[in-house]
Amino acid sequence: MDAHPSDLTREIAAVAARYVVEDGMEYGPAKRQAGHQLGLSAKAPWPDNLVMEAAVREYIAVFCPDTQATELQALREQALVWMDRLQDFLPHLGGAVWHGTATRHSDIHLHLFCDDPKAAELSLLDHRVDYQPGSATGWRGEPVDALTLRSRNAALGQWVLVHLLVHDHDGLRGALKPDALGRKPRGDAKALRALLAAGSH
Repeated sequence: MDAHPSDLTREIAAVAARYVVEDGMEYGPAKRQAGHQLGLSAKAPWPDNLVMEAAVREYIAVFCPDTQATELQALREQALVWMDRLQDFLPHLGGAVWHGTATRHSDIHLHLFCDDPKAAELSLLDHRVDYQPGSATGWRGEPVDALTLRSRNAALGQWVLVHLLVHDHDGLRGALKPDALGRKPRGDAKALRALLAAGSH
């Protein structure tokens, strides 16, 4: 995290935070959109992800603290349903739903760990779950298989995208390495239940 982010860095983060909260954008696209809006070059002092997260939390606190808390709970409960269904693959929740910055526009990101990368896909087929195969970038920058499905969230009255990122079983240790703030970047079903019970953000 920038020790002392510049005024421009904070401005970029503040503009990008609106795209994250209101449109469900990921940090990268949101920063690019903010840069375009502000007319910036590629050499601008772009905020890192921790600066972005701080800006997102500030935006939520100012503009939608009550609705966001309700929406976050609904998404976490939905994530838990899928984690229970996929428990054979050691699911861990990441992203905005885990970190507490999700809104109704956010997707759910579940990381699965298995010896056979096709096992999760076969499980979805066996349960007749429609999904779209693709790829995503893992936390080490490597490409990983991604299975995306649509899941109805009754509490929100809408469909939510659930992304299943499939990793080798050996990747589980790296998945739990603390981030720059010493936090766990992902959590299993037990950890998610604890967050729900505590009403944590």
